[in-house]
Amino acid sequence: MLRVGLTGGLGSGKSTVAAMLRQLGAQVTESDALGRELMEPGHAVYDEIVRHFGPEVIAPDGRLNRARLAELAFRHDRLHELNAIVHPPVIEAQKRWIEEVAAHDPDAVAVVESALIFEVVRDARARGENESLLADWRRRIDRIIVVTAPDDIKISRYAARVSPAASHRETIEADARRRLSYQVPDAEKIAQADYVLDNSGDIASLRTQVLALWPRLVVESNKSR
Repeated sequence: MLRVGLTGGLGSGKSTVAAMLRQLGAQVTESDALGRELMEPGHAVYDEIVRHFGPEVIAPDGRLNRARLAELAFRHDRLHELNAIVHPPVIEAQKRWIEEVAAHDPDAVAVVESALIFEVVRDARARGENESLLADWRRRIDRIIVVTAPDDIKISRYAARVSPAASHRETIEADARRRLSYQVPDAEKIAQADYVLDNSGDIASLRTQVLALWPRLVVESNKSR
């Protein structure tokens, strides 16, 4: 089985690539979805977030007020605190998922879509966790695909997704820039990537690149077995 990490900055189009790979036959899991599940009431991650950030992050329905939590993380420079809580259990959930896929399909191309593969490593090393699983993506991923696009295109896509009616566009674009500033620059990701997909054009161009890449991943998967 081939363990593939699919990453890219905010608005790069990695979710679109993940959908294309799923259609071609890849097994895909989204780290954002795993994180959202773990942040629901009843999970240890939820409890730790509330303990660390306080009751102000609890919404009236008892779930997390994600807007308030994001505000504390990005506008009050506490993202590293949130990541220290969320990243380890998400990585563990990814590990369990990969093991389940391998048990059922030893020849699978198992894709973990995550915006923060390199950021997880950076943050773990900053916390002094140099020997942990989080500090070296090569211990849990065989190949890395990076989806790239110029920052202005990423910001425009993010703003269009968050507010299709173009209301509060300046505020949303400022938020996008703030989020991008916490992410590892594309140039550093490309230097470590096995495959790079350029998503500065239209979706047809991106699909052509994915179709060309897929047979190579299948061959790598069979070899890895």
